[in-house]
Amino acid sequence: MKQKLYPIKFKPILKDKIWGGEKLSKLLSKDTTLTNVGESWEISDVEGDTSVITNGHLKGQSLKELLETYKGELLGAYNYKTFGNKFPLLIKFIDAKEDLSIQLHPNDELAAKRHNSFGKTEMWYVMQADDDANLIVGFNQDMTPETYLKHLEDKTLTQILNFDKVKTGDTYFIEVGRVHAIGAGVLLAEIQQTSDITYRVYDWDRVDDQGNERELHNDLALDAFNFEMEDNFRVDYDTDKNTSNKMVACPYFTTSFLHVTESILKLNTKDSFFIYICVEGEALIVTEYTSELIKQGETILIPAEIETYKITSTNAKLLEVYV
Repeated sequence: MKQKLYPIKFKPILKDKIWGGEKLSKLLSKDTTLTNVGESWEISDVEGDTSVITNGHLKGQSLKELLETYKGELLGAYNYKTFGNKFPLLIKFIDAKEDLSIQLHPNDELAAKRHNSFGKTEMWYVMQADDDANLIVGFNQDMTPETYLKHLEDKTLTQILNFDKVKTGDTYFIEVGRVHAIGAGVLLAEIQQTSDITYRVYDWDRVDDQGNERELHNDLALDAFNFEMEDNFRVDYDTDKNTSNKMVACPYFTTSFLHVTESILKLNTKDSFFIYICVEGEALIVTEYTSELIKQGETILIPAEIETYKITSTNAKLLEVYV
């Protein structure tokens, strides 16, 4: 007999990166002795990197096992029909001590054909940024493949890229086919399709401690670019307290900003799981049978079968995500 589902926490999967730093441990309290941690995968069903439950009677089970057992009770009936035993989202925190490579991601069609994977539509929420830190998103002018290739060959790619100086709360929607990079000094939360497919087009001529450059994917990337994409990547959103303020709504996920300063009742009418990412403060999530505290830098999954719950805090900022 299956036991009842409850708000679920997972063990972070920490990734050592050439560009990573110490903010994930120092600011978000991730348990690590590494000094170059670039990513914390909070909820993942990527092959070889499946999240493991850390709380309640299902502790020790993987997300994959959970999904195989609970199916639509976890995902929602329509989501399970669509995705089957594959969790559709990957949730991360990213700390860029140095600039990330300039890159883009393929769409669903290309990713399926080349990599047997979903595409990689994603969004960013800036949690902290050093003075003058920036993100690269899109081009700073109308672009053609010919112009792009000339700048790539001449090593002048940065001349045609759009640099945005950022601060806490800034939010960006990164559609497939859009060139982008996280700049040095930025700590952010990332919500994306379950995919680890990245086409790296320029890596600042950087080498590892063996003197090797990282692989570039310029041939693959050329087919993946959308050079006609509009400048619509910056996300404007309301910040009204104790209500869900919609930030991004796309075919793959809907994300809202939730500033909680009291106790609010949530009713799940979406036939979907919900994910809460705590970007500031802490909040208590209370269901009929259980309660879980979520602190800054933590993520929690509310199964679809939980229809009502309360979120209580005096001052917490959360990202609320469903499919």
